[in-house]
Amino acid sequence: MSTTLHYFRWAFAFTALGLALSIWLGWAYTGTLSGALGFFLIGSILAVLEISLSFDNAIVNANKLKDMTPEWQHRFLTWGIIIAVFGMRIVFPLLIVVVAAGIGPWEAIRLAATQPAEYARIIGEAHLSIAAFGGAFLMMVGLKYFFDEGKEVHWISALERGMARFSSVQGLELAIVLIVMLAFALILPDGDVATFLYASVAGLVTFLGVEVIGHLLDASDEATDLTAKGGVGAFLYLEVLDASFSFDGVIGAFALTQNLFLIAIGLGIGAMYVRSMTIMLVERNTLAQFRYLEHGAFWSILILAGVMFMQTIHHIPEVITGLLGAGFIALSLVSSLRYNRANA
Repeated sequence: MSTTLHYFRWAFAFTALGLALSIWLGWAYTGTLSGALGFFLIGSILAVLEISLSFDNAIVNANKLKDMTPEWQHRFLTWGIIIAVFGMRIVFPLLIVVVAAGIGPWEAIRLAATQPAEYARIIGEAHLSIAAFGGAFLMMVGLKYFFDEGKEVHWISALERGMARFSSVQGLELAIVLIVMLAFALILPDGDVATFLYASVAGLVTFLGVEVIGHLLDASDEATDLTAKGGVGAFLYLEVLDASFSFDGVIGAFALTQNLFLIAIGLGIGAMYVRSMTIMLVERNTLAQFRYLEHGAFWSILILAGVMFMQTIHHIPEVITGLLGAGFIALSLVSSLRYNRANA
């Protein structure tokens, strides 16, 4: 038990600091003890929300990191987490406001600090684009995993064997995502169709662009730099993937509070636990010990992609998204334990 807790020591320290800051922030904004405790409670809920939505992110990160060199693993778990915490949890919401409102970054920060309701309104108006982009990107990530002719282990056999059987058909996963996009374009109001298609196509292009960069770097003829350059491609892939996972949490956070700084604290705490879980999964080789855990994570990615597409039509509470993802991971863990007992 103590060995497991060792992986979370930095997350625990960040939690203590973050929750203390949330109390101070609540006092600064309200000047009352009840206000400070309210900020503390919301910060705690946001951290739990981020962890529940991002556990599958940790599994996918670990799956990619195990093939990277120790040097690039360290870079992702240090610089990568800084980008994740500050880039996606602070800079990304600010950029949305900068683009949507046509104002400068400092004006956006002032707006977040002094007019949080207006800031949240602008973020909400950008929800369609964010959901379409994230849905397309994550659906490609999930389908890419299952449409793999080299995949030999299957959890939901009927579906996974079928997808692996048709994996030799070039571009089939891309065609599936395009069909889903066209189906939603037919349902959406006419005024939203262009925005939806533009954003979802941008998600596809981003995924394909990251794939191309990774392949180009991996195909380098310089044997001495091959591993390091491959690490660059994997690093970029993980950063874009983390960004896509973060969309849901960032937007969902505004349902609890409109305060940018409190959102950054709560989601930042959650991101630190995701980092700790990733390190534990890599160093303890947990994915190899639990045969179907990785499958559960990628099924939850497909569920999240579907939810993000559905959110372009109707709001789905973030707690449902978190429970669905956690449910698939829990089922895959149970299946893994049963397999281990049966093959002991």
